[in-house]
Amino acid sequence: MMKKEMINKTESFVKEVLGEDSTGHDWYHIERVRKNALYIAEKENKGDRFIIEMAALLHDIPDEKLNESKKAGEKKLMDFLELLTLEKDSQEKIVEIIHSISFKGGRKAELLSVEAEIVQDADRLDAIGAIGIGRTFAYGGKKGHLLYDPLIKVREEMTEKEYRIGKSSTIHHFYEKLLKLKDLLNTDTAREMASSRHQFMEQFLEQFYREWNGQI
Repeated sequence: MMKKEMINKTESFVKEVLGEDSTGHDWYHIERVRKNALYIAEKENKGDRFIIEMAALLHDIPDEKLNESKKAGEKKLMDFLELLTLEKDSQEKIVEIIHSISFKGGRKAELLSVEAEIVQDADRLDAIGAIGIGRTFAYGGKKGHLLYDPLIKVREEMTEKEYRIGKSSTIHHFYEKLLKLKDLLNTDTAREMASSRHQFMEQFLEQFYREWNGQI
């Protein structure tokens, strides 16, 4: 199977699995991450473009929060990859990238390749800015999170389990994840792209608190 055919097959698979997602992890999120990843790779002149594109397309397939369990998500990914005539080395690289790029409460996982750095940056760029704000509220509403509760404290340190199920609110998520992402990016290109997006989130929060406190 040619690389282009594998990419087309992967696109169809991801659209089928995530096409109706309403938590901000739909096909259009995947497509933005792919575009960002390929753009970063081109600007940085680094990385295997095929590995980057495949990892970007598949990065949310095994996500625990989008599957019945972590095991079920991993099986879904591996079952699909087995259908492709990928070289073993390429398959291992794609899987390693997917498993290493998640935020997981801010605990920094070691990234073993420049491809992982690029895909992680691309995914994190889509978590900030105007799109990031929209996705955050979509996910919070879907999961039944509070819009905001000023009595809840921002969690600075947390385990992956606490990050997933601990008490928080959508506004708190900005402080527990989104506002941290700019300084966690790996590439100069991504940091440049993140600057205006980060600033937009800060402006949004300022306006939110003004309205919350009845000042406007």
